[in-house]
Amino acid sequence: MDLGLEPPAKRPRRSFFDPDEDLLDRRTLSAMESLPREIVLDILSRLPVTSLVCFSLVSRSWRKLAHDPLLPDAQLRRSASSHPFLLFHCDFPIRNNLYFVELSAAHSRRSGGVSSLREFHPPFWKSMSEFEVVGSCNGILCLADFLYKDSMYLYNPFTGDHRLLPPPKQYANHEAAFGFGVDPKSGQYKVVKVVYYAKSTTAAPRVRRNAYQLSDVQVLTVGGCGWRSLGKAPYQIGGRLSEAVVDGKLHWTTKPRRYRPARPLVSFDLSEERFGEVPIPETAPLNWCNCQLMVLGGSLSAIVYCHHRRMEIWVMRVYGERDSWTKKFHIGAHVPKSLRQHNLNLPAKLCRRLAGARVRALCELENTGEILLEYRARALVAYDPKKGKFRDVLFKATPSWFQTFVHIGTLSWVEQTGHGLWGD
Repeated sequence: MDLGLEPPAKRPRRSFFDPDEDLLDRRTLSAMESLPREIVLDILSRLPVTSLVCFSLVSRSWRKLAHDPLLPDAQLRRSASSHPFLLFHCDFPIRNNLYFVELSAAHSRRSGGVSSLREFHPPFWKSMSEFEVVGSCNGILCLADFLYKDSMYLYNPFTGDHRLLPPPKQYANHEAAFGFGVDPKSGQYKVVKVVYYAKSTTAAPRVRRNAYQLSDVQVLTVGGCGWRSLGKAPYQIGGRLSEAVVDGKLHWTTKPRRYRPARPLVSFDLSEERFGEVPIPETAPLNWCNCQLMVLGGSLSAIVYCHHRRMEIWVMRVYGERDSWTKKFHIGAHVPKSLRQHNLNLPAKLCRRLAGARVRALCELENTGEILLEYRARALVAYDPKKGKFRDVLFKATPSWFQTFVHIGTLSWVEQTGHGLWGD
């Protein structure tokens, strides 16, 4: 990972035991060891992950402190949620790239001093140069190559820890939906793949899209014995990726059916490994409009796309209760300045993915109460619901085309023996 640090100057090679270097480390270590371990952990757990990475590079003694096995969980509980990041995934024009910036930078209203995006460098890029972000959970990304090899990696971008997952069962002609999260009971990470495939591989291309009559639900428990099949899927999931993880459950929207305009919201319980249906209010337009799911303030929310480019954000205040759905925000039509200044002819590579795409709601900015929106994979805008005003959110070195995710930066990993930041 590139944190913008200057490379250290080269020093003459020292023997295994250097009196001067050992004395410096002992002085630093003695000062830090004077504090109880609980206090040191409490101090370090309050730092954002970028500061912890820099902290580990100061000296060998500080590196040992940052290597404390209790620190990742303490930092995840204490400060990770209060120091989130924005991840930018760009796959145009040629190679895939991942960039990041602190979410707090989006709060700034000043025109000067704009923050700059910084780039991650996945160590497995040569073996998987094309990928999509399946999901983010506890600081760990799940990346998948849907285009060529169908390979999948778990990756902590701040520590460099990564792990290649075993390949799932392959089908000749199929489409799939994915989800990634952690089992709240066992603490194990799981990847879910719902495959829809055709009976025959000789169907004409125009027919294949409507010929996926069979399905298979596959689940991978990270660290387990491989993918397991749970049988046929009870729903026709609409999106490729799960958009919200709430209460230990993945959530998707479903495809509309002929003579059945209702589009149920479905969930997959990561502990029980079974599907369920999320109740929706009868008075809300969730049963006929296209909608996007998200997590807002820890609650399951739905962004409903209405007529004339308007949006409504509904929040399920009590999970599982139909009557707890409340319309919290109403957002009017808006065209960002950057989109008005450029030609909006989409590249052929992105036409299919962005067809019909309007606006994605990312999160609510805690300090200002604004809603962060992504417009047509080209612009970020903050909407103030109290004043009804829009504000362009600008960063330096922003790619021309991108997809944005909210990511919690942590030192967490799926196993304690992972190699990455520490270089063991």
